[in-house]
Amino acid sequence: MTVTLAQQAERLAERLAGLDLIARIRLVESEISGRLVFTTSLGIEDQVLTHAIAMAKGRTEIVTLDTGRLFPETYDVWAETESAYSIRIRAYAPERRAEEAFVAKEGINGFRHSIEARQACCGFRKVEPLGRALDQAAVWFTGLRAGQSANRADTPLAEADEQRNLIKVNPLADWTRARIDAFVKDQFIPYNALHDRGFPSIGCAPCTRAVRIGEDERAGRWWWEQESKKECGLHVHRPEGDVVPGEEPAAFEEPARAATVRENRRKLV
Repeated sequence: MTVTLAQQAERLAERLAGLDLIARIRLVESEISGRLVFTTSLGIEDQVLTHAIAMAKGRTEIVTLDTGRLFPETYDVWAETESAYSIRIRAYAPERRAEEAFVAKEGINGFRHSIEARQACCGFRKVEPLGRALDQAAVWFTGLRAGQSANRADTPLAEADEQRNLIKVNPLADWTRARIDAFVKDQFIPYNALHDRGFPSIGCAPCTRAVRIGEDERAGRWWWEQESKKECGLHVHRPEGDVVPGEEPAAFEEPARAATVRENRRKLV
């Protein structure tokens, strides 16, 4: 009997549930042949996953989408990460003609004109480069967690991405933000300094602000839009539509202050 992609993903998720992070990565690498890709945004969850992939010393490629509008602090942690783990994180950039056409039509910050304009911006800066990054991939590792927002509440450890014909593996799906912070502190993992300034989720600089106490972790992304559903098009967990007001999942973790790894490093010197 032929096993479908969805069945394969479901079985994989069941096997991942009882394992630690590095064991989860090694299981995927041993069970699935073909190209394995981790797309890092260089946020704190992705830094945890980069650490685990580096420690596993396997065959997963680490890549990132360099949108051209990232914070300086993001580029800083990118360089720090490559130095800390002796790796290269391959960058995928927007297609030049698409970027030039968008700016000529909408202006440099034209993504604020409408949701359609913002989605178009995300389209050429993120979605199209992601397609190239995942070309011929069998597995896509992500740093998604269920606790990040209402739209990600049902994030599984593994799921079928039928559109891209691959299995999407979310090894941190069942981790809390507090666990992420503790792991970063214990393992002295480099992380973006903006996490200490109220930015639990970090994307492009013009589209990200700090969050207020009580807001979910992704409230600072595209904050000028309606709150019901804000994604860039890379990750969609509710294809049936937006979260219905009044039917949101239980409250998520209050954004935690990232562990001050740099302070701990200074104490050790």
